[in-house]
Amino acid sequence: MLPLLFLTFLCTCVSAQKATPAQVRAQAYQQRLFLQEKSPAAGIEFTNIGPTVMSGRVSDIAVDPADPTHFYVGYASGGLWETKDNGTTFTPLFDDLPVMTIGALDVNWTTKAIYVGTGEVNSSRSSYAGNGVYRSTDGGRSWTHMGLDETHHIGRVIVDQRDQSTVWVAALGHLYGPNPERGVYKTTNGGQTWTKTLFINDSTGVVDIVRDPRRPNELFAASWERERKAWDFKESGKGSGVWHSTDGGTNWNRISTAKSGFPTGEGGGRIGLAISYEDNQRYLFASLDNYFRKSAAELAKDGDEDNLTKNKLRGMSKADFLELRPYQVQGFLRANGFPRDLSVDSLIARVTRDEVTTGQLVEYLEDANSLLFDTPVKGFELYKTTTNGEKWERTHNDYIPSLYNTYGYYFGDIAVHPENPTLIYAMGVPIIKSTDGGKTWTGANGDNVHADHHYLWINPERPDHIINGNDGGVNISYDGGKNWRKCNAPPLGQFYGIAVDNHPDGYRVYGGLQDNGTWVGPHNYRAGRGWEQSGHYPYKSLFGGDGMQVEVDPRDNNTVYVGYQYGNYYRVDQAADTSTFLTPKHELGQRPYRWNWQSPILISPHNPDVFYLGSNVLHRSVNRGDDFKTISKDLTAGGRKGDVAFGTLTTISESPKQPNLLYVGSDDGRIHRSKNGGAEWDRIDDGLPQNLWISRVAAGKHDANVVYATLNGYRNDHFGSHVYKSTDMGDTWVKIGNYLPNEAVNVILEDPTNPRLLFVGTDHGLYVSMDGGNKFVGMNNGLPAVAVHDLVIQEKEKDLIVGTHGRSLYLANIEILQTAAVEQPGLTLMGPSRLRYSGRYGSRDFNFEIREPETKFQVFLPGGSAGAKLMIKSNDGTTLFTQNIELNGGVTTIPYDMSFEGRFAGMLENKANEGRDPAKRPVSIKAAENGKFYLRPGKYKAVISVEGTEATAEFQVR
Repeated sequence: MLPLLFLTFLCTCVSAQKATPAQVRAQAYQQRLFLQEKSPAAGIEFTNIGPTVMSGRVSDIAVDPADPTHFYVGYASGGLWETKDNGTTFTPLFDDLPVMTIGALDVNWTTKAIYVGTGEVNSSRSSYAGNGVYRSTDGGRSWTHMGLDETHHIGRVIVDQRDQSTVWVAALGHLYGPNPERGVYKTTNGGQTWTKTLFINDSTGVVDIVRDPRRPNELFAASWERERKAWDFKESGKGSGVWHSTDGGTNWNRISTAKSGFPTGEGGGRIGLAISYEDNQRYLFASLDNYFRKSAAELAKDGDEDNLTKNKLRGMSKADFLELRPYQVQGFLRANGFPRDLSVDSLIARVTRDEVTTGQLVEYLEDANSLLFDTPVKGFELYKTTTNGEKWERTHNDYIPSLYNTYGYYFGDIAVHPENPTLIYAMGVPIIKSTDGGKTWTGANGDNVHADHHYLWINPERPDHIINGNDGGVNISYDGGKNWRKCNAPPLGQFYGIAVDNHPDGYRVYGGLQDNGTWVGPHNYRAGRGWEQSGHYPYKSLFGGDGMQVEVDPRDNNTVYVGYQYGNYYRVDQAADTSTFLTPKHELGQRPYRWNWQSPILISPHNPDVFYLGSNVLHRSVNRGDDFKTISKDLTAGGRKGDVAFGTLTTISESPKQPNLLYVGSDDGRIHRSKNGGAEWDRIDDGLPQNLWISRVAAGKHDANVVYATLNGYRNDHFGSHVYKSTDMGDTWVKIGNYLPNEAVNVILEDPTNPRLLFVGTDHGLYVSMDGGNKFVGMNNGLPAVAVHDLVIQEKEKDLIVGTHGRSLYLANIEILQTAAVEQPGLTLMGPSRLRYSGRYGSRDFNFEIREPETKFQVFLPGGSAGAKLMIKSNDGTTLFTQNIELNGGVTTIPYDMSFEGRFAGMLENKANEGRDPAKRPVSIKAAENGKFYLRPGKYKAVISVEGTEATAEFQVR
């Protein structure tokens, strides 16, 4: 009989692609807790292995006005953290809650009540949905959910400093679909009930609220019309605007109108607000992501009149093109990366013969990556009013280039000194600063600070003291942005793809991160500040951009394939510190390839010279990427009209059991298979939910007929879990993991030594099956409820590496699961693989703390919990150490400090000296400073005994 929770869950997951309601998501959280609580894998301990210095995206910061060394940081996908020592150390406060994504926070500093609005405010590709507002009245030790579940994304929270029960919330609403639960909400009873006081429409939410510190009944709000699709992003609309309330946020009037001078209409994008005073004059500032296009005259003004640019060419006739000077055409070709063998003369001849049009020259350049920067939107503008919006004026005459480009939706905050309206900071790429009220701007992106900025706090008492949150964590400056100090102690990092090598000095871990490039480091890294003394951080940056998937050549542990967004991949020689660009280009006259934000790559498991790269077609190289051949037709549904690259491949797999058996999946729900290396392709997604993102297709590691697929509906506003298995190469599919929570699934991994052992990563954690996928349980011992984007197993060491999108990398040894995942598991004991004796064990270190060795045994107990006895025996069978233990069902990890009972010291000392060279000093086994005796080098045996049943494990101390 299934537990009631299983039955309830089963009834909620039937509809495959509808928007998932808040009630179902709440049930999913309860299901997650159930699978964790009853998990036989609960004893598998995870260790964070960094890296930390590059950190991850910050959404909001709340600074104690009485003590600026005390502040809270909300991360986009890494939870809430508190520091009381100016960023030297941080404590996590949100790790076990249903969601880890923070949109906004505020604190009543008198009572210390904390309010957190979940769901990231920056509407990025990896902006996760929250589930409303949480409140803590005990400094973050415990939390109460205060509703607003369907808001999904919250832009700002304001708590009344005079009354902790009065709170205003700016609710953005769903990112991937319309919904009415958006606008301004207000509570006067601490969130017990909420009143929606401002609503525009079901596609327009509120992204920002500011409250006048001198006139607390007056508030201003910024509405924003926006909606993402997998293929399109509506970044702006008529619903965007500025609103004013004079009665504490109960009633609102729109104060941004065309008549007032504030841009309105379809080009109205995200707006940020700030209030400042000069004497008794109030200044309201509003930044705008202006999505209206620049005029032809404005575009001409942006560049050199003599240079041929893409925008000039866009509307150019054939006749006008043929009138250009050769040097203008040559400059255009070289500046835009056209093939080197395309000469000016040959191009002019092809245009003359109508083989190539000027439009095709423009189209050749317009892939998704170029359109991030080249679309001629007006971008960032700053407006101010001193008349409550009756009249707005732009503070600057010229456009401010590159701060937003086409991705102003990702930014939007401004910071103005509350008593000095001339001091302004605007967040974007980079951070810019004005000291004359926004007329002129300079950069404030000093060394040691990331380029993408999201929040800034100005110390009212010391204006040059600022705290900044960006894509690289938290930075503090005391000189107005000239110099910055990093505060990246928390293990924050937003990984997309990860890999491992087989380096003889200890394997290394690789990973590509959101906006932080690609990094490599040792698997045994433990966070600490000791590297600052040596000057050598264990992880190293391999490449820049938005780091994506990574592949390592297994032959040399040196050649690495890395890249950045939209298919730009390189082959890196780590030893030589060189890189070679690999991405194949389309021919002039052809439409550009469509590349996913995270385009998939693969080294063939049969021949490392063979390298695959996926756009909307599959490309294969047989010489490590030096040359490519297209080996497929378009393997997607063909693209879709919009401003986001779509109709792209997302995943590639080649069977390790059968060469040339290839699988690919796409963002529009297609799965294709080739049995002959790409010569022929069959579509094999019949029977699967349609139009969902194929997050992973993975050929079985043990059986050539087996293949797995995971489908992700997040971009359909759908949070169901979709995991499938085929035993006939994809001809038919069976759903597995039927009782996984309703959480979008990102990855599935089959263990290389045991086909019954499967791992699944979702947007809220990690799950394991020990029976081939029929039943999954949670794995969360040391692993927070963070999104898991990738998984890899280091086969020699039997380590599982978890790539999270928020909390960097985690490691757990899974050898005991590999052994126990059988049809009828028995009592199993696993000992440590490496132990070393040190004469310093038991003595005090520089900090006067006792040095203790750390080792662990792992036991798998089938069934329920039971009492047990752990014994450590010498090579001749003498029991040196005994400990009574309570075992849980499944895996239990038992710490052991390598000590033994002192009454056996003489016996071990005699054995150590038997046959010893008389010329050498005899071995002496004495108690350490702490009174304990520790095992000397030699071979030992551990025995676990449970109700007459024993399991043993041999180990060695070196």
